[in-house]
Amino acid sequence: MGGGERSTKMDMRRILIVEDNVFFLQFLRKTLSSRLPSTHILEAVNGEEALQKIKMFPPDAVFTDLRLPGENGLELTKKIKAQYPNIVVVIITNYDLPEYREAAYRSKADHFLSKDSFLKIIHSILPNRNMDLDDLNPKDPP
Repeated sequence: MGGGERSTKMDMRRILIVEDNVFFLQFLRKTLSSRLPSTHILEAVNGEEALQKIKMFPPDAVFTDLRLPGENGLELTKKIKAQYPNIVVVIITNYDLPEYREAAYRSKADHFLSKDSFLKIIHSILPNRNMDLDDLNPKDPP
């Protein structure tokens, strides 16, 4: 029944980040780790690797980029939700267009955030930050 897997879930939550931009991946990992210290953060750079990690270590949530090498985040989201409907999927992208937002929700994503919005949220909730967020997103106004 996989009871051992579920019994540790209460003690250690898992989040999978699927992102091919190394700088944003590291930033998101550090941000989530600092805000959720008892959470185990997994990483993948494409959909295939993400699905393998989900099968081995089912996460509570997946943060995925919209554009990935190979299949895109929308296709990945459809596959995740078909096999693991309880996993929360958050699509994070530089392309905050209404048609992408609509496509994300049609793919059964739970949330859709632009990276600009995400960075602004982090600015507001992490006033004592150790990293320069502007280096990660040069379009973000000072």
